[in-house]
Amino acid sequence: MTDVTTQVEKKTFRNHVKPIWCPGCGDHSVLACLVKALDSLELNITDTAVISGIGCSSRLPGYMSCYGMNSIHGRAIPIATGLKMGRPEMTVVITGGDGDGFAIGGNHVMHAVRRNIDLTYIMMDNGIYGLTKGQVSPTTPIGYKTKTTAYGAYEKPIAPLEVMLAYGCTYVAQAFSADMPRLQELIVEAIKYPGFSFINVISPCVTYRGGSQIYKDLKPLLKPIGAEHDIHDWDAAHKIARDKTRLHVGVLYQERRETYQETQDDLKQRAPHAEAPSVVDIAKKYR
Repeated sequence: MTDVTTQVEKKTFRNHVKPIWCPGCGDHSVLACLVKALDSLELNITDTAVISGIGCSSRLPGYMSCYGMNSIHGRAIPIATGLKMGRPEMTVVITGGDGDGFAIGGNHVMHAVRRNIDLTYIMMDNGIYGLTKGQVSPTTPIGYKTKTTAYGAYEKPIAPLEVMLAYGCTYVAQAFSADMPRLQELIVEAIKYPGFSFINVISPCVTYRGGSQIYKDLKPLLKPIGAEHDIHDWDAAHKIARDKTRLHVGVLYQERRETYQETQDDLKQRAPHAEAPSVVDIAKKYR
């Protein structure tokens, strides 16, 4: 866990540790934008936590001065959920990659979304397993050659935006790591938005996904989501998510729905005198 005692006085969410990401990695920009977003929100460092799983992007909490945990592969969401349930007043952000989130951790995403827990999930989507040296990941494009697909990736990649919309996520957005002003703006919006918020960040891997050329290949595909788009229209959002000819950046969808904590508070008000059975009572019942 990141030591915050020497950082509180500085009132910034960036610590002194130098990132060991490859030069040109999009994760550098995500870190910078997250720090600026949290600083601009003037949150208390000791009331904020960043939780990650395993992977290149999951190193991010180690570079921040708030509480953080570089946890277990695919298990960032349940750990963040436990923290948020135990300390609901805290701001909890989840960071990780496409492999961590949609491979081993995919099942946890679904349940956090359906419960609408007030968490912000920033996924750095680079379409590769970078930390383990370039294997095919859930979002690797068909035909791309990796360490584990010598003749090119042949499995249909997962579409993060479509998945999150199908799950019923209340805030779905996409950003490009090189567009830092917009990325910072989206992070601020997502953190402030009540409920489970998700930002898919296109974060190029220059080591295993084509070098610096990948930025040149991606930039012409970027298309900002225009003001004419109704962010409350699920069908319109899904149509944008399914468009594979462009990389749409901005907010696709928003829906204000009761959060998990609000649901629990409502239940307590409706049954103020009801007491939950103890573990011992439950054990006796089914003995």
